Amino acid sequence: MPSPEVVDAALLGLLGLLVGSFLNVVIHRLPKMMEQRWAAECAEFSRAGDAPAPEVPAERFNLLVPRSRCPHCGHQIRWFENIPAISYAVLRGRCHGCAAPISLRYPAVELICAALFAWCGWHWGLDWEALIWSGFAAALLTLACIDWDTTLLPDDITLPLLWAGLCAAGLGLIDTLLTSSLWGAVAGYLSLWLVYWAFKLVTGKEGMGYGDFKLFAALGAWLGWQALIPVILMASVIGAVVGIAIKVFGSLREGGYVPFGPFLALAGLTAMVFGASSILAVIGL
Repeated sequence: MPSPEVVDAALLGLLGLLVGSFLNVVIHRLPKMMEQRWAAECAEFSRAGDAPAPEVPAERFNLLVPRSRCPHCGHQIRWFENIPAISYAVLRGRCHGCAAPISLRYPAVELICAALFAWCGWHWGLDWEALIWSGFAAALLTLACIDWDTTLLPDDITLPLLWAGLCAAGLGLIDTLLTSSLWGAVAGYLSLWLVYWAFKLVTGKEGMGYGDFKLFAALGAWLGWQALIPVILMASVIGAVVGIAIKVFGSLREGGYVPFGPFLALAGLTAMVFGASSILAVIGL
């Protein structure tokens, strides 16, 4: 008979596979939804007098509709072609309609999400705390992928994540005390805000976006102010190493930007799994 920890990990891991499949939808569609919203706001703002309103797209586009389809041939993805991880293996990573390659990131996101959920089940058991931290992990995974693709950290995720951390601490649903959570959020936001303005005053350039402030504040709300220094140190070290490697191999994106959000998210997940003190030990502090 498997132990209760194994059963809990397996059940939450299965849930993580399903959630990971939905995260792929969010990662792909949320930035496009934001672009549509910005375009509509700009059109509304620039519309003068009695000029006609901008034309509304014929097809609704959100996280639920339309159904997923191949971007190459338009083949509509059927349910048995959308089973997390399994369908990718059965289809050998290619579209059933046109045989175009499917990005490996789709099953990777599903499997990483499953692993994070399984760890939460193993560590906390099958209860509310495990589900709450699983939600934290899913949000960070989504933000990391979106920021890597677009250099955007959507308020639609960062702000609910921040408030969820404060509420979870206030209600005693996680181990982080409310005072630690509150000051973690305050210190997380203000620290990067000050760095941003210091860098801008010295160089005249923007070194990071406001989304990074909000994400760091959210990490402070969940992990407490004590975790901020280990998290920012780990994120900075990994970001510097990856940035140098990308520059050496000549694969910097247009504009030379390396988003900082994915490294903050990775450091936050590391602090969740191993504890903030272990990060300091790894980097020799």
